[in-house]
Amino acid sequence: MTQLDQAARNAANAQGNMPTGGFAPLVPELDVTNIEASLAFWCDLLGFRIAYARPEAKFAYLERQGAQVMLCEINGEWITGPLDRPFGRGVNFQIETDQLLPLLDRLSEANWPLFRPEKESWYRISATQERGSREFLVQDPDGYLLRFSQSLGERGAA
Repeated sequence: MTQLDQAARNAANAQGNMPTGGFAPLVPELDVTNIEASLAFWCDLLGFRIAYARPEAKFAYLERQGAQVMLCEINGEWITGPLDRPFGRGVNFQIETDQLLPLLDRLSEANWPLFRPEKESWYRISATQERGSREFLVQDPDGYLLRFSQSLGERGAA
């Protein structure tokens, strides 16, 4: 496929609809090296679904339990520096989920390595309260670091 310019990518035919509940106020758009490999990881293993896509532009808008992310195969737009792996160095994306175990099972069945195994963590949110979660970290095919978190609720700070 010929590289499309930005206007052509934006106007490419779309499949699907806007995300459930509308667009989130903050949605990261991640440059990826291979949209098909990324969609297999994000959708098949992590349970995201494509809200809408522009296949000709190699772009997809994904959602899962209110979390939203855009994936776009590298096209030369908005490149601020070298894209060396792992991509996204210095950031992790926390994604809330109501069930951690199915994600861990799918990743295990696919022999996908975890960056950090599942563990319980408690974070102080005020002088008297902590919020807990079960969480694990995994990297996508390009190295973006994803932290999946299942709430354990709140408790008084120690």
